[in-house]
Amino acid sequence: MQAQWAPAPYVGLWSRIEGFRRESLERLVRRGDVLKPTVMRGTLHLVSERDYPVFHAALRDFRWWSSPQATPLGEAAAPTIRRLYSQEPLPASAALEHLADSLETVDEQTRRRAWYVARVVGHVLHSPDTALWKLAPRTRFAAVPEPGAVDVTAARAELVRRYLAAFGPATRADISAWSGMPMRDFAAALEVLEPLRRFLDERGRELLDVPRAPLPPADTPAPVRFLPKFDNVLLSFADRTRVLAEGIRTSVINGGDVLQTFLVDGAVAGTWHVERGRVCLDPLAPIPRTVKRELEDEGRRLAEFVS
Repeated sequence: MQAQWAPAPYVGLWSRIEGFRRESLERLVRRGDVLKPTVMRGTLHLVSERDYPVFHAALRDFRWWSSPQATPLGEAAAPTIRRLYSQEPLPASAALEHLADSLETVDEQTRRRAWYVARVVGHVLHSPDTALWKLAPRTRFAAVPEPGAVDVTAARAELVRRYLAAFGPATRADISAWSGMPMRDFAAALEVLEPLRRFLDERGRELLDVPRAPLPPADTPAPVRFLPKFDNVLLSFADRTRVLAEGIRTSVINGGDVLQTFLVDGAVAGTWHVERGRVCLDPLAPIPRTVKRELEDEGRRLAEFVS
C-alpha cells in the first residue's frame, strides 16, 4: 500500500476491506510484520515482512534518486550505515553526519544520494513510528533483519504477477509505469509467467492478464469509493485516462502531489477533504443525484473511520 502520506494505507485498506480497523494495521507495524521500504517507482509503501525480500530483490538494481557518482559511494557505505542504524532508530541526520566525515570532499547533494543508496542496500527502512496513523514528529530510520537471497527473475515474475492480478488486463507500458522498471527488465519475468491471457484494446494495443482472472462485463456497476493521496489506482497505468479523464488530471495530480479522490463508476469524479469532522466533496465532473446520496453515505462512514 502506498505510504507517502501517513494515513494513505489506512484509508486505502478501509476502502478495500470490509470491517478494516486502524488498530489492526498499527499492531502489525509495531510488531515488525509490516515494513515501510522504498519500492515501486522509488516511493514509500507498506509491505509485509514476508514479502519484503521479493520486493527488494525485484527492484534492488534501480537507484531512482541516485547518480553515477553517488551509487558506488552509497554501496560502499552501506555496511557502516547499517551498523549505525542497528543500534536504535535514528534520523537521517545521523547518516549524513557520518557521510560528511567520511566523504568530506564530496558535495552535499551527492552525499544525500549516497545515503539513499546506502539505506536501500543496507535494509535501513523507515522506523515503525513513521508508519502509524499519526505521523511521527520526526522521521527516523532503523535497520531490519537482512532478507535471504531471492532470485531476481523469480522476484520480478512475482511482482508482475501481482500487478496483473490487481490491475490487469494491462499493457507492458502500464507494468513499467507502475513498477518504475524499463520494459526490458521484466521481459524475462513475463516469459516465466507464460501462458498469459492476451486481449486487444480499442486502439489495438496488446493487454496482458493472469490466467483465470475475473473479467466482468463492461456494464457491471462499480460502487463509489474514496481513495487516499497517492493511491496506486491512479499511478498504475501509463494511460491514466482509463481511471482519470485528461480534462481533470491537473486538478488531481499536480507536480509530485496526488490528491485524495473519489470514484464514480470506477473513474475519478472529484476530490475530498475532511473539515470539522465531515468528509467534504469537491466534484470535478457532473454527479447524478442518486450517486451523490451514495457518496454522502460512504463519506459519513469514512468520517467515522478517520475521526
